[in-house]
Amino acid sequence: QVLLVESGGGLVQAGGSLRLSCAASGRTFSSYAMGWFRQAPGKERDFVAAISWSGERTYYADSVKGRFTISRDNAKNTLYLQMNSLEPEDSALYYCALQYRQYRPPSTRVYEYDYWGQGTQVTVSS
Repeated sequence: QVLLVESGGGLVQAGGSLRLSCAASGRTFSSYAMGWFRQAPGKERDFVAAISWSGERTYYADSVKGRFTISRDNAKNTLYLQMNSLEPEDSALYYCALQYRQYRPPSTRVYEYDYWGQGTQVTVSS
C-alpha cells in the first residue's frame, strides 16, 4: 500500500509562484516513476509533469513547459512541483501519482498510475 499526501497549494496572483510537495509512504519510493496531474471543474484530469524513478528524466505538458519544474528527493520520499509564472488557466486541483511498476519509464497517461493523492487546490487570480 502507498499513501500520497500533497501540500503547498493556495491562492496566488497571476505571475506568481507556488511549490507543491507530495509525501509518499508505505513502499520504496525511489523505485517508481511519479507524476503530477491536474483537474479543473468540469474537465478531465490532465497530465502536467512526470519524473523517472532516478530523477534523471522529466517530461512536461506543452502548456507548462518552461514554467514548471518537477523534481524528487528519494531520501525524503518526496516529490515536488515548482510552478512559476502562474496563469489563471493553471487553476485546478493538483494530484500527485505513482506508477507501481519498478524502474519503468514515466507515463503521461492517467490510467498507468496506480496510486493517487487527495489533491491540493491551486487558484490563480488575474
